[in-house]
Amino acid sequence: MNMPQRYFLQCSYKGTNYHGWQVQPNAVSVQEVLEKALTTILREQIAVVGAGRTDTGVHASFFILHFEVSVAVSENFDLIYKLNSFLPEDIAVQRFWPVHEEAHARFNALSRTYHYYISTIKDPFATEMSYRYLLPLDVEKMNQAAKILFDYEDFTSFSRLHTDVKTNNCKIYRAEWKTEGDKLVFVIKADRFLRNMVRAIVGTLLEVGKGKLSVDDFRAIIEKKDRGAAGASAPAKGLFLAEIEYPESMLGK
Repeated sequence: MNMPQRYFLQCSYKGTNYHGWQVQPNAVSVQEVLEKALTTILREQIAVVGAGRTDTGVHASFFILHFEVSVAVSENFDLIYKLNSFLPEDIAVQRFWPVHEEAHARFNALSRTYHYYISTIKDPFATEMSYRYLLPLDVEKMNQAAKILFDYEDFTSFSRLHTDVKTNNCKIYRAEWKTEGDKLVFVIKADRFLRNMVRAIVGTLLEVGKGKLSVDDFRAIIEKKDRGAAGASAPAKGLFLAEIEYPESMLGK
């Protein structure tokens, strides 16, 4: 009897038309669409496991999933071309490669990086891919506050309430605002993220940028460990999962 072959698959998607990554009972998700495509093309029932969950309307410029097939995919079978021909315009696959049977897209990830985009002008081409905010923001103060994130590991104040995680601790490796043309970009990298965490951090940092919160207020919010103390979550459409790191042995050629 053949042992199933496990693969990692790299993809990207625009989340506007989807109720997040994870399969939902009464709504279309990215996971569901990819599973249907793989099942149709490989002619066996395929279940995929993603590197994480993105919420409704959130995008991914880089995403990894794993799946198993009963018989290894032939080198002559152009799976990427077939998938891209079958998938809708807002989901694309870039490559896939074999991994060992215990390699896991979610649990083996070493870090994840998110980008949050704010458009500082009215741009009709950015309406679904960034949060338009036209008033001035004190980016220097926002960066001062962002540095405070490195001093803490418990981010209960930025977590969606009533989630099923065992801990609200995360290790943040990078957190900074950058200017790219007419856009402000918040880049944050951590070993793991809580549900809604990035959008809650961005929303609270925007309150600092508006002058409604001080840098010290931002620190106090983290220390309160109370979601009610933080700012409102920034809109989903500005958020992209941009990078996922894995051990070298899992990255393929």
